[in-house]
Amino acid sequence: MPESRPTPPRQGPSALHARALRATARRHIASHTPCMVVRVHHIKGSTPREAGTRMLVCLPSPGHAPTATVQGTIGGGHLEWQAIELAREALRKAPPGVQPAPWQQTFPLGPTLGQCCGGVVTLAFEPLTETVLADWQLPPARFHLELHGAGHVGQAIVRLLADIDCTVRWIDERPDAEQDDGDTPGLPSAEALASLPAHITFVETDAADAEVAEAPPGACHLVLTHRHDLDLRIVQAVLQRGDFAFAGLIGSQTKRSRFLHRLAEQGVDEGTLARLTCPIGLPGLSGKEPAVIAIAVVAQLLQCTAS
Repeated sequence: MPESRPTPPRQGPSALHARALRATARRHIASHTPCMVVRVHHIKGSTPREAGTRMLVCLPSPGHAPTATVQGTIGGGHLEWQAIELAREALRKAPPGVQPAPWQQTFPLGPTLGQCCGGVVTLAFEPLTETVLADWQLPPARFHLELHGAGHVGQAIVRLLADIDCTVRWIDERPDAEQDDGDTPGLPSAEALASLPAHITFVETDAADAEVAEAPPGACHLVLTHRHDLDLRIVQAVLQRGDFAFAGLIGSQTKRSRFLHRLAEQGVDEGTLARLTCPIGLPGLSGKEPAVIAIAVVAQLLQCTAS
């Protein structure tokens, strides 16, 4: 008997950000996968997502969970599930080789849909084509991050950033790892690095402080390496550039005091030193677990770059 395939785990609609979602749409076109784009065309009043938000809906294929063919989200709830069914119905009814006709439909978010937002959403339903993809404009990234350090906290931060519309250079200087015969406890595996989303680039280097010069102007910088002397060199390079949106250093108030003293000795002026954030993370979120630190730090990045 042929070996039976295990049933894939059931998944909910993926909350992919705009860049990843557009890349997924490109792959659907390349593979000739029939797909509908559900786009928030117009909003009035309070609504779960903003105009321009998109979701991709394909027909389920044998052996895959139905929800595995939905990428992105227009806000969840009955509105989203009704939109998914309408898009699938259009794909099912279309003759082979014929694209469904596009249409728009308006949904009051009231008792009928069981959503009490109170607003009104007009959705555009369009078959995924090269023309539709060409008209798909991406919003600016929320921020660009230069993330120094690939230990437990760095990995936890990267996991959170996987679904956030940003760009990241994840930089790690770890020359000692070359002599560990592949045994590098606490560092990301080759498989994890290979599976990074397209907006996160891993940079392995033997001079992390020199990488600061490669950062774009207005970048955010987070420094959380395995050595304080390396932290100091990176922070000094960031502060001396001066054109950063955020400079954060992991550590305690004691570490902050020592670093400020040493940086002042290196000629960094008081105004620039005052821009260094250490400790990092939103105040009031206590905990030293990597995931807790990561949540506090990513929230701080979103807050400081919101304007």
